[in-house]
Formats: sequence, C-alpha cells, structure tokens
Amino acid sequence: MTTPSEPPALAERDLCCLVNGLAQQIAEHTRDCAVTLGLTGAQATALREMAGPMTMRELAERMSCEPSNATFVIDKLEKQGLVERRAHPTDRRAKCLVLTPAGSAARERLLELLVQNSPLAGLDPEQQRSLRSLLEQAITRS
Repeated sequence: MTTPSEPPALAERDLCCLVNGLAQQIAEHTRDCAVTLGLTGAQATALREMAGPMTMRELAERMSCEPSNATFVIDKLEKQGLVERRAHPTDRRAKCLVLTPAGSAARERLLELLVQNSPLAGLDPEQQRSLRSLLEQAITRS
C-alpha cells in the first residue's frame, strides 16, 4: 500500500495492481460459474453481455476481444442451441445475434450464479456505487 509521501508513479502502480487483481478475481469467478453450466469462461462472458440482440462486432467490443474470437465463441453457443444468428433488420451485410429461449434461461441462471460469492460481494451497495463512479471517471479520462 502506498503512503502520502510515495511518488505518484508508485501510487499509480499500486492502484493498477489492485484493479488488475480484481479483474482476475472476477474472471476466475466467471469461469467457475461457467463450469457449473457446462460453459467456458468466454461463453459465459458472451451470455452475460447479451442483454439483447446485437451484432458480432458489438459483442466482441463488449467482450474486449476481436470479432473472430467472438465468432468462435458464438459458433459453440449456436451448436448448443443457446444463440441464433438472424438477418439484421437494417444492415443486409450483418447478422444479429439473438438468445434462444434456452439461451435466455442459461443467461438468467448465469447472472444468478455470478452474484453469489462475487469478488464484489464484500462491498455494500453504496460502496459498489462509489467504486463504479470512480472507475467510470478513470475510464472516461483515458
């Protein structure tokens, strides 16, 4: 942990380590929840991010990966009957990803599992709102 007299670069390094550590804990928790549902971590991330119909590019952006990686994940989810590709309503070149009824059920179960024993569960709602606000501020400045 840093002290008030510590150089700003060291303080920033410590903050980056903490944010990275939290991200790793969240990713591990997501993988653990995914296994419960017979999914990979990437498949669980895709399901978590699919709050509604979206393009592959939009999903890849939300997953922080390349569209080709998202395509691989969606191919697997499609084979499991959890996702369908449909014609995009306004762009003939694009496909729209849509959860099937089974996919919606799997997503709901996943979201339930993700909040159980979450790395953020130790924070009360006000602390979570504060953390969210601080992270949003840091992200919008970069």
